[in-house]
Amino acid sequence: MARVLILTETDLRGIVPLDVDAVDCVEQAFVALATKAVGMPPIMRLDIPAHRGEVDVKAAYVPGLDSFAIKVSPGFFDNPSLGLPSTNGLMMLLSAHTGLVEALLLDNGYLTDVRTAAAGAVAARHLARPDARIAAILGAGMQARLQLRALTLVRPIQVARIWARDVEKAEKIARELTAELGFPVSAQADAQQACRGSDIIVTTTPSDRPILDASWLEPGQHVTAMGSDAEHKNEIDPAAIPCAEPYVADSLRQTRRLGELHHAIAAGIVTEGTAFPELGAIISGQAVGRRSDAAITLCDLTGTGVQDTAIATLAYRRAVSAGAGQAIETTKASGDPS
Repeated sequence: MARVLILTETDLRGIVPLDVDAVDCVEQAFVALATKAVGMPPIMRLDIPAHRGEVDVKAAYVPGLDSFAIKVSPGFFDNPSLGLPSTNGLMMLLSAHTGLVEALLLDNGYLTDVRTAAAGAVAARHLARPDARIAAILGAGMQARLQLRALTLVRPIQVARIWARDVEKAEKIARELTAELGFPVSAQADAQQACRGSDIIVTTTPSDRPILDASWLEPGQHVTAMGSDAEHKNEIDPAAIPCAEPYVADSLRQTRRLGELHHAIAAGIVTEGTAFPELGAIISGQAVGRRSDAAITLCDLTGTGVQDTAIATLAYRRAVSAGAGQAIETTKASGDPS
């Protein structure tokens, strides 16, 4: 008799916080992508332009893990005007041995938020200068909050700046993060001013045109771009790609198709066949990351199925250990065709 564990967002928030363990979990997912025969199909995306919506489906099988995840992740970017969150979704965890469903993680996008923020921390851990203390966050949504929190787990952040097109929203999040994190977080009306003198810059928007100009970049800065997870999205001036030493992809196959690199290729700034390192290769020592304190580094995070399998597996393991969630029986009798 098989059972499926049902876990709600409330359950998952209680057992999978954004902490160093989550960062380490996602870091090992990137290592697996670089060192193991991971099965990770291309992202499937369904666009719903009438309502400014999109739905991504991601999955990955990691050799050595007992389970694999399939994630459905909607993003409807007019939802805030309706009083609804812009992102939602769920993950399904299946046995890698039998294919049976083990768990439904009804997280409303929470685990995606955690693993995305953790990926930003992994990028900063391996590419930003160890003494990085000033952060600039471009965007003022949920991921802007989480990216800054995640940076504090891996770098000695002491000052942060928030820029968004909606200045009032930036001011609100700046006040809240100042109270939460215990260091000054200011709202900036000008994106270039927010970036000036920053050690780490993180872009966190669904923008379809660059919000970070290549001419703004300064020696020693690290940039994490995490908003361009579809072909039409573009946060970084394509001219910034050849400025980076190095430019780093989460998955080079993906960033050539839909990341910031995609736009640099389309603009003729780099060729499609140009070789760039992946984050997992840098973590595992197969490729060189930051070459000097003066280098500009740029990490292009498009979001990978291997991150989803990693965080879903962690959540399931913790849920079983804690006795969280509700189990339901699902299996019919063997051979029953009904």
